[in-house]
Amino acid sequence: MKRAILMGMSGCGKTTLIQRLHRDALTYHKTQAVEHHLDFIDTPGEYMEIRHYYRALIVTAADADVIALVQECGTDRTWLPPAFATTFAKPVIGIVSKADLATGPADLDFARDILRRAGAQPVFTVSALAATGLEPLIDYLAGEPDRSGWAPATLGNEPAAQGVAP
Repeated sequence: MKRAILMGMSGCGKTTLIQRLHRDALTYHKTQAVEHHLDFIDTPGEYMEIRHYYRALIVTAADADVIALVQECGTDRTWLPPAFATTFAKPVIGIVSKADLATGPADLDFARDILRRAGAQPVFTVSALAATGLEPLIDYLAGEPDRSGWAPATLGNEPAAQGVAP
């Protein structure tokens, strides 16, 4: 499995996603420092929110195979600058988190657009809480062929999260 570093704002769901993928109990705790797991690196949201800490993200990313930028669905706040992916000489993927909170397709499209502008490709749409949309992400990280019919992100072809009207 590819080792991924998750980067995103505080509260965007990085830690919860790791807990879900590890099949751990979902318990909230604020990530205070970089946490290394066997196949993930969890980063504090402040590292994304305070530009001075970008250096810590860049250095820590050296231990990962994949950079995963996480954008919470349903918020218009982001700290992901355009072309942020060019900072890294590694694949950069996007993860729209908390898809179960989408009030409509516009919420999902807005989050996907932020990730695309940051340079993430492909973009996955997941809900750790509802356990939806995880298989394509798992397949990507495992390096296995996708069983769900998922195709690389282009406008309008990402699978909708279960329970969210297209």
